[in-house]
Amino acid sequence: MASLAAVAALGLAACGSDDSKTTTTPTKTSTSVTKSTVNLPPTPSVADLNAQLQRALDPSVPNSEKLDLVQGAQADPELPNRLAQAYQQAGAKSEVTEVNAFGDSLDAKAKLTINGQENIVDVPFVAEDGKWKVEKSWACAMLTNLGQQSTACG
Repeated sequence: MASLAAVAALGLAACGSDDSKTTTTPTKTSTSVTKSTVNLPPTPSVADLNAQLQRALDPSVPNSEKLDLVQGAQADPELPNRLAQAYQQAGAKSEVTEVNAFGDSLDAKAKLTINGQENIVDVPFVAEDGKWKVEKSWACAMLTNLGQQSTACG
């Protein structure tokens, strides 16, 4: 999408009048789009993202080490542990099978098995503080589905 925005901005600049103010504004927009994409963390491999997801959902990993794995966890520092415990209690298992990058977000396809029932789910990740984190809305939805709540999910 960032590339599309940059192309659109450059296209608008080419169609503008001879007024230098019209040409300058799209150029600045194009530059800021480029800068934001440069600051994104690299797109992780399926194996790397799977390892990150497993770590986030592992109740034996200290909560303090998982705060950087879930978006918005600062609002409820127990969110990652609560999710991991509910996940374990449900006998859930997951495996990332595909990763697709979309600007400042990733979509991971994962095989999620709960109570022996396997489903393919989308696990969204967002770029935050230079890291890919599980999107808060997904973590909150999982908590709700597993019968838990979090103050971060209000």
